[in-house]
Amino acid sequence: MLTDKSKRIFGNDIDERTQRQAMRGKEGFLKRFGDDGGVCHIDAIDAPIIGDRLGVRQLVERGEADGTFSITEDALIQPPFPETGRTLLGAAGKPVVIGNIRMGFGHYRIAMAFASCAHAMGFTPYWMDLCGFPNTTASKIIKSQNDLYSMGSRLSQQSKLFNKLYWEPLNSEGFRQLTYNAKDQKTAELFVAPFADLPSDVPFVGTHAWTAQAAVHAGLTHVVNAIPDNWPMALHLAEGAIHTVQTPSSYYGYKMLRGMGRKPLFGTPRILKPMPKGSLFDVGHYIDHELVANIEDDCKHRSRRVMDGEPIRYLLTVGGAGAQYDLFKGIIEHLIPLVQRNEAALMVNVGDHKDVWDKLASAIPVLAHATCHFEDFDEVEAFATAALDGPLEGIHAFYDADIFAAVYSTNLLMRACDVLITKPSELAYYPVPKLMIRRVGGHEAWGAIRSAELGDGTYEMQTLPEICAMIDCFQEERELIDFMDQNIRVEAERGTYDGAYNALLLAM
Repeated sequence: MLTDKSKRIFGNDIDERTQRQAMRGKEGFLKRFGDDGGVCHIDAIDAPIIGDRLGVRQLVERGEADGTFSITEDALIQPPFPETGRTLLGAAGKPVVIGNIRMGFGHYRIAMAFASCAHAMGFTPYWMDLCGFPNTTASKIIKSQNDLYSMGSRLSQQSKLFNKLYWEPLNSEGFRQLTYNAKDQKTAELFVAPFADLPSDVPFVGTHAWTAQAAVHAGLTHVVNAIPDNWPMALHLAEGAIHTVQTPSSYYGYKMLRGMGRKPLFGTPRILKPMPKGSLFDVGHYIDHELVANIEDDCKHRSRRVMDGEPIRYLLTVGGAGAQYDLFKGIIEHLIPLVQRNEAALMVNVGDHKDVWDKLASAIPVLAHATCHFEDFDEVEAFATAALDGPLEGIHAFYDADIFAAVYSTNLLMRACDVLITKPSELAYYPVPKLMIRRVGGHEAWGAIRSAELGDGTYEMQTLPEICAMIDCFQEERELIDFMDQNIRVEAERGTYDGAYNALLLAM
């Protein structure tokens, strides 16, 4: 049963003007994209790439409305769960739905972490991408919003003025306001159709707030809202779900709904009622089982390679919005002489952005001699496995049109790299030494702060000269990478990277 969550959020009343705006927004989407009637019947198929490896079943739209698909019965026919040491007693084959949205790579990567850990714990993970039901109002709305966000991300890297005056304030303060969540909640009432065939008590983990909001509106009772960012924003709230965060600072910020009240022109900001007891938990970082289970071995191999003088392996990843081209180009140009002297090796994963690689290869002639690993995931997997304790030299490029392969390739390559070069998004929380480059959106800033405080990555480096100086420092003082590995081991012992397991237990 739908409940109106745009009038009051965690006991905090929303002003009538915002409520009217929320309703007009919902009506505008209905007028633009139509009404699906709130029902979309579903079926399950093996998910590409992660179906075989992680036992993931993908929920898809069913053509006939009179089918008899049952997620509970489907789960029971899956292969036995692996013996991993983390098996949850009584979990064998039971379903857990991982709600996500293709918005960049971040929410997909976090969803893969949950699917991986669910599989290791003995559950059958079901992949539910709200963009994957093309005839629903939800899919149409989300695609339009994602297109706008991707465009904004790219513009923010091309125009300092646009970034400073609009994009940074929107991502750090605009999305932060409780009034923004009120409008989202009203729109999320249109997202319930794909949930029609799900049992109300099926465990559900949403890796984007819209999926958790929709699950609650659809009447699901075991919903976890896995908040991705370290900067508290009302954008990520889904009242009615259990909220999980990855860090203590994020916990306190969300608990007190810090800065989410409307700020008056004069005077102090409104102090809001806090989130109630039992609605928020700090669980740790959301990391894939394969990465968590192999932290000790991977750190050991990495430290040996680095301290024995082997080429330092850099992994450069392109985000899902395809932004930051100029920065990538400059980093690659700086690394090329090091690669040519066999002092470094470079892996570049452009995800599903073949145009980014083509543009880079056109601008940097040396890349014509790179080894390309394109659209052959089995070969990428074999390459990454061999590189774990084998040699690696030169420049290697990775691309796959399939989004699952594009994202999961980075997961495989991370284990075999020495330094991950990334913006401080979801990858900021991963157990691998990281060089943090300029963020895309103000909300990402605190991801780099978290990594730098733990010591498993650098602070955010916003300019190319600063990034290149850090690379040179790594090359001259390899102990810096070993220091990060030591810190990763310490945090692993503390359970810092066990967030996905812990959040899944809450969903049960």
